[in-house]
Amino acid sequence: MKFARNLLGFTLAELLICVAILGIIATFTIPKIVQAQQDQTYTAEAKDAMAAVAGAFQVYRLQNAASTNTTFGDVTPYMNYVSTDNSLWIDDVTSFGAWSCASFPCLHLHSGGVLAYESASFGADDVIRFWYDPDGVYSGTTNGPGKSLSFILYTNGRMPQVFSTPSWFQW
Repeated sequence: MKFARNLLGFTLAELLICVAILGIIATFTIPKIVQAQQDQTYTAEAKDAMAAVAGAFQVYRLQNAASTNTTFGDVTPYMNYVSTDNSLWIDDVTSFGAWSCASFPCLHLHSGGVLAYESASFGADDVIRFWYDPDGVYSGTTNGPGKSLSFILYTNGRMPQVFSTPSWFQW
């Protein structure tokens, strides 16, 4: 029996180099994949919040006559939310830096996000202005990637408008 002296294969050093290269590639790609997944989750939750507001307004309008005195507080009974809270803060609202829910009530949504709205009447200018913070966390100055998104929802049938777009939102 003869044994071949020139066996084909990889040496231990070659295998270790390949594993090291794969490790380096993984350290750069895995965080980007995780961030992209989080951004898509935040975007979906923001769109759900906007749809909830639009749906609640439509139900309100079917059962009541919307007027210039109608406020978002009149519409909230038609929304599905966990609770209201006046002690919350929403971070990075356009140029304000943070928004206190003491002035305008905030709604805890089932997604974990927080929805704030202007209590001013919206019948006069046909818009509903609201802010959505997808992670609902505020640590005093900022909370990182879950910065809020500002929406204008037109009550006269026009398409919604996003007037502050964080990096995670994709229209």
